This record gives sequence, C-alpha cells and structure tokens, in this order.
Amino acid sequence: MRVDDPVSERVIGACIEVHRYLGPGLLESIYEECLCRELDLAGMEFLRQVVVPVEYKGLHIDVGYRLDLVVQSKLVVELKTVSEIAPIHLAQLLTYLKLTNLPTGLLINFNVPILRYGIRRITTPSIDRPLKSSSLLPSSP
Repeated sequence: MRVDDPVSERVIGACIEVHRYLGPGLLESIYEECLCRELDLAGMEFLRQVVVPVEYKGLHIDVGYRLDLVVQSKLVVELKTVSEIAPIHLAQLLTYLKLTNLPTGLLINFNVPILRYGIRRITTPSIDRPLKSSSLLPSSP
C-alpha cells in the first residue's frame, strides 16, 4: 500500500515488519507491544492507550475510550486481530478521528496471511476548528 503521507508509510512499514516476524494468530496486545518497539527503534514519537474524552453540549463524559496509538501527534492507529475488518471497525476509527480532530487513521488487522489485505487508511476532510489532540492523555499505568 503506497500512500502520500510519510508518517502513515513509516507506520505501515513498521506493521509489515512486525507481521513478517510474528505472522497472524496472536493477541492484539502482543502486536501492539511489538509495533511500539518498532516505532521506538524508528525514532517515531507515539502515545499508547490514549484516553479520549467525549464532550457533549458542554458535558464531559469519561467513558474510557482508548486509542491504541497516536503517532507523531497526527495519526491514529487502531489495531485489530479479527477474521475480517467489519464496517463497525471503520466506524470506530472514524469516530476516534472526529473526537480527536486528527486528520488520518490507520486500521490494521494483523490476523491476515498478507498484511496489505488487513490495512485500511482513512482521512477526514479538513475542518476549521481547533485541534483537540492536546486533550489526549496517555493512560495511567
């Protein structure tokens, strides 16, 4: 998958390296740990298990939404280990992009024989409102 976004390309490359080494069939948490190692080795900044607050008409709702990864403060990465990507997974990623106002998201399903079949990239149109990414917080250990 060739995209016109260097951050997405580097993350996809890191995912391919993890998948090439481990193959399909493991738990999502293992792929997340290994992907974080690859991103760290590549010198990429990222936050893991990022808490996403939900705001509704001035009401702050702490529902415990957590993004798997936010890379370089502009890319949401959502990891899956499912038999196939379903519309609800894409809707989840789109919702995360709306809540954070970040422009791009990757949905990566590691449970495929060839990783390129498990990659979906979503971009949202530029919206003229302030970024909410400053309100993203890494989860507490």
